[in-house]
Amino acid sequence: MARESAAARVARATKIVAALERAYPDAHCALDHNDPYQLLVATILSAQCTDARVNLVTPALFARFPGPAALADGTQEEIEELIRSTGFFRNKGKNLLAMAAALVERHEGRVPETMDELRALPGVGRKTANVILGNAFGRNDGITVDTHVGRISRLLRLTSATDPEKVERDLMALFPQPKWTLLSHLLISHGRAICIARRPHCAACPIAAECPSAKRTMRD
Repeated sequence: MARESAAARVARATKIVAALERAYPDAHCALDHNDPYQLLVATILSAQCTDARVNLVTPALFARFPGPAALADGTQEEIEELIRSTGFFRNKGKNLLAMAAALVERHEGRVPETMDELRALPGVGRKTANVILGNAFGRNDGITVDTHVGRISRLLRLTSATDPEKVERDLMALFPQPKWTLLSHLLISHGRAICIARRPHCAACPIAAECPSAKRTMRD
């Protein structure tokens, strides 16, 4: 295969995002939330867990702990019991308790709106911070790279990286900044509906024409 130029890759990326927008016009954050605090808690819980499972757990959690101050005053044992089914509940409970305390002590109980301040919170890395900034505050400061986003980006030959932050940098160079938050939702929707890891439906793929992996699969 001939090496793709940078300009050609950007042009292909433009076609990809346009086709995905047509295919998934309702793509959005799948974690149920009403405010930045709820989204932050839900995102921390979503590590190694499905969004659907998190959405089953958070109503009772938010009813018991409606804000950072209430959560900071909770006990780890009670938090763990409420989040047990999300997996890794001890570590998540510890992070939630410490995160809530940090919000109260450093930010007057408010979720901060900058990458550096968010990443300084316990249990919050760049991926989580991108989710909060993009979906709670409408800021396209980065691209959330989860399993779907990384896997599909490699299949599309938009990156060869496996490290999420390297994948993010590659994607940020290809897609316009106003699309960064949406792009994650589009690729996640596509990964769940069509580009399924073990059984991709390449014949039904809306971006097959721009996907080297789909062309190879259909040719084989």
